[in-house]
Amino acid sequence: MATLIESIGVTKSFGGLTAVSRVDMIVSRGQTKALIGPNGAGKSTLLNLLTGMMPMSSGDIRINGCSIVGRSCYEVAELGVARTFQNVQLFQNMSVIENVMVGCHSWTKTGLFSGALRLLGHWREERDIYAEAVERLEQVGLMQEADADASGLPFGKQRMLEIARALASRPNLLLLDEPASGLSTRETAELADLLRAIVADGMTVLLVDHDMQFVMDISDEVVVLDQGVKIAEGTPNDIQNDPRVIAAYLGIEAG
Repeated sequence: MATLIESIGVTKSFGGLTAVSRVDMIVSRGQTKALIGPNGAGKSTLLNLLTGMMPMSSGDIRINGCSIVGRSCYEVAELGVARTFQNVQLFQNMSVIENVMVGCHSWTKTGLFSGALRLLGHWREERDIYAEAVERLEQVGLMQEADADASGLPFGKQRMLEIARALASRPNLLLLDEPASGLSTRETAELADLLRAIVADGMTVLLVDHDMQFVMDISDEVVVLDQGVKIAEGTPNDIQNDPRVIAAYLGIEAG
């Protein structure tokens, strides 16, 4: 499979603390890849580096072969990257469908001038934005709540809404930070089904999660971090039987 995203010797230090140390990783098109590790392993930090939310101390990250060193998170998003966050971040004073429409900003083209004059292109784009939002809400099973306030949704549906908003940006790569956190068993199963469906449609997914059953069921490959260092990478079966991974999680020395 073709490489979509590649990290090469990626390091991030905060003063005397190295949160991520010389991590090499490849995410191929059309796969689901997971980042796992104990608390404080550097997983969310690596996601922040991959999305341009913070600068690397050293190393390189390439998306579609293009280095993102020095690029802002907005410029990285324009390369086809979308993400969700560990803590759900929605516009609570907007409706469900309005939240998804916000996600379309990365591919809209008309600006303030055309909007103010209500030019034809503006109306066409508004129609396309609404249609995209409807499609994404149907995809995640929230169309019935389209006009409801986002703040009134149960937590599990807020998670799905955040994913719908990310998908509305039409990304090539979807990064998910703890998407199964706080979900019931049924909701986790629905999330797994959704991710399988979007990957089958050509999406690439990179996720961080602590729910090992969910991770192992959904992932093609798994990368394990411990204290900022990559200690293992392979199929779910490889990872479950790797003594270094067992040691990292159980706090025992690998044999």
